[in-house]
This record gives sequence, C-alpha cells and structure tokens, in this order.
Amino acid sequence: MRSVITSKFQTTIPKTIRKSLKLAIKDTLEWNIVEGKVVVSPVQKKFLEYQNSIKIGKGNITDDIQKARNFRSERFR
Repeated sequence: MRSVITSKFQTTIPKTIRKSLKLAIKDTLEWNIVEGKVVVSPVQKKFLEYQNSIKIGKGNITDDIQKARNFRSERFR
C-alpha cells in the first residue's frame, strides 16, 4: 500500500490499515527507524492498569451533576 506525503509532511493512513489496527481519532502512533525502515505502531492504551486504583463509595448522581454545573459556571465566567 502507498500514501502520499503532503507539502505539510502529512499522510493518510489507508482505511484497511486503520481497520486492521482498530485506530480511531486521537489515537497515538509511535514512529521508529529500524534497520533503515520506518516502523509505525499504535501506542496501546494502558487503561486497565488503573483498574481498582481509585476507591469510591456509592455516589449521588444529583449532587454530582450540581457540582459539575457549579464548576463549569465558575470556570467559564
């Protein structure tokens, strides 16, 4: 497969590659040079490493929504 480099040194990842690697908007790619060749790899999200790292009790959705609204109104004044 081929893609063209634009005047801004950007290129498009072919659809078959994006689907195969399950890439999405905002994903990160790592670029390396290995034996004179460019190797591009998706950076794996380490979301599950944080599992059970924050301990919380039952919440109150009404209070949480109000806190978020208050924070937002203070932030954007």
